[in-house]
Amino acid sequence: MFYTTDTNHHGLAHDPFKAIVAPRPIGWIGSKGRDGSLNLAPYSFFNAVSDKPKLVMFSSSGHKHSQKNARETGVFTCNFVSRNLAEKMNLSSAALPYGTNEFDFAGLTAKQAELIDAPYVAKAFAVLECKVTEIIEPKTLSGEATDNVFVFGQVVGIHIDEAIVTDGRLDMTLARPIARMGYMDYSEGSDVFEMIRPKV
Repeated sequence: MFYTTDTNHHGLAHDPFKAIVAPRPIGWIGSKGRDGSLNLAPYSFFNAVSDKPKLVMFSSSGHKHSQKNARETGVFTCNFVSRNLAEKMNLSSAALPYGTNEFDFAGLTAKQAELIDAPYVAKAFAVLECKVTEIIEPKTLSGEATDNVFVFGQVVGIHIDEAIVTDGRLDMTLARPIARMGYMDYSEGSDVFEMIRPKV
């Protein structure tokens, strides 16, 4: 099978693009509005994009509440999504009106970040406190504007629950991170194996 994305004639029941680019980590973004309202939302277009400096990025189609708050306040948190919080993460994805507290809606406790004015999930095994470095609205090959918004943030503080630390390393068999697959599918990253890079 081969098809071009300008026509997207793949002949399948659903677009396979996001199933191919999988698994994708989930950026569970905590933010605060200028009005003081708290927001929490998951993004499957998310990743770490640099280690030095530590940079992360999340994006979505359209100007969502997280992007609005990040643009206005310059900060956000990224909360680690473990299997035990999967259902609450899913609840926080509901399309609620701006100003509605998704922490409350999902039955989660919000805590205030240490270095930035943004909330985070109290029960998350790990949290990244981030300051916005840039916001990009990408264009197509022909130079046309898209409806996408990319928010980049530099990590300035990291919370880690020592319950998931074993022998000085984060133990993924304890943390049990989940990732987004295609369609409505998720996967759990507890089946961990190690490979050492070859030396040439």
